[in-house]
Amino acid sequence: MVTQTESDMSRIGNPQPHSSAWMAQVWISWLLAFFAMFGGILFLPADVWTKGYLLMGLVFTVGSTMNLSKTVRDNHEATKVSSVINDARLEKILAEHDPLR
Repeated sequence: MVTQTESDMSRIGNPQPHSSAWMAQVWISWLLAFFAMFGGILFLPADVWTKGYLLMGLVFTVGSTMNLSKTVRDNHEATKVSSVINDARLEKILAEHDPLR
């Protein structure tokens, strides 16, 4: 029977960190996308009100994207933890069950 070790349980709260190359790629791509959009709005041949409206849309889109990604990650981690806890409970019940009793 497979049982959960303490090292398995400790990995739940401490996921593997991302590599520095991945972090650099994520930040560089985000900055490029943000500043390309910002520059496109800035040099758009439109009046100040239109540019302001588009910039506010950009700001709200960035904020909403961050909130959405954090929420999706948190929901995924909560599911992972509850799944491991349920598996541990099932293992305990099966280990304590004596079919001949």
